Amino acid sequence: MIKVIETKEKIWLSSPHMGGSEQDYVKEAFDTNWIAPLGPNVNAFESSIREKLGNNVHVAALSSGTAAIHLGLELLGVKPGDEVLCQSFTFSASANPIMYLGATPVFVDSEVDTWNMSPTLLRQAIENRISEKGVPKAIIAVHLYGMPYKVEEIQQIAQEYNIPVLEDSAEALGSTFNNIQCGTFGDIGVLSFNGNKIITTSGGGALVSKNKLFAEKAIFLATQARDEAPHYQHSNVGYNYRMSNVLAGIGRGQMEVLQDRVDSRRANFEFYQKALSSFQELEFLQEGNGYYSNRWLSCILTPSFEMREKIRLALLEENIESRPLWKPLHLQPIFDNYKKFVDGTSESLFDRGLCLPSGSNLSLDDLKRVTDCIKKVML
Repeated sequence: MIKVIETKEKIWLSSPHMGGSEQDYVKEAFDTNWIAPLGPNVNAFESSIREKLGNNVHVAALSSGTAAIHLGLELLGVKPGDEVLCQSFTFSASANPIMYLGATPVFVDSEVDTWNMSPTLLRQAIENRISEKGVPKAIIAVHLYGMPYKVEEIQQIAQEYNIPVLEDSAEALGSTFNNIQCGTFGDIGVLSFNGNKIITTSGGGALVSKNKLFAEKAIFLATQARDEAPHYQHSNVGYNYRMSNVLAGIGRGQMEVLQDRVDSRRANFEFYQKALSSFQELEFLQEGNGYYSNRWLSCILTPSFEMREKIRLALLEENIESRPLWKPLHLQPIFDNYKKFVDGTSESLFDRGLCLPSGSNLSLDDLKRVTDCIKKVML
């Protein structure tokens, strides 16, 4: 049993970090009585996201990133019985909406360069499913921990087989590939503003698309799919997925400091990499040519599961939160019986990988506490 030294201040994995003007926008919502899930803050927040990603995109602010994936799949025409190809090395929220729609997930393993969906295995999965069932309905590719996936290869394969891509950019706001913002590569992009993300609205997300009709349909479905009529009339099943005007006020303030947050998290990564550089058995995920990661979470790869656990438990004892990398979805009990195309990459990453404290509000002393603890384990 680990005895946590609770007299030492807790260092969190990724805590919210306010910028200062959030309360002004929230106060504005109260002062003007715009408390409903619509209003000026929602419109302004969507505009700020559009300005960041590029004015050629359209944005629907929603209650969560999961809601955005759900609506995105519905907009792409996913129906009961369809198959959706999904990156296995990710959080379960990437795949759960497939199940909401009565469709079937097919899991695809990662490659070692970015830890994201393997183009080689994606092609194998597509050809196998075409031969056995038919063309999959969509591809869900994820920019894990802020590192862009192999955009060009994935897009080329998707276009070759005419399969739309839902780009899960929940962890990658502020990341770019070839100077183009993540969230804008797929037919539909998804953002998350959960409390642990690069910026937060407490809870929230957004659907992004260059297709204006997709964004408009998402807003329609997210507001209970109410038809144009003086009374309540509905011709479609709708959802209560729209973001509130109050939370959007937090988002407006957060967008003002987004680049500062990215810079801080990238600085965390650089500190860890430099401070632990003498331990060659510890590996860090590097950016390839054209890749720019927001470094949402700084992660290390250890030589073994045993070493990962030794470091994690040592940090825990010092009241420092860390967490293993995502457990691949094809290993999760709920998804155990679904088709998978894997080569062991994500299983190895899960066994050996650890997420270190990465919040943009960490102090230099916090970072030194983390690395000092790791050094004691390694020496």
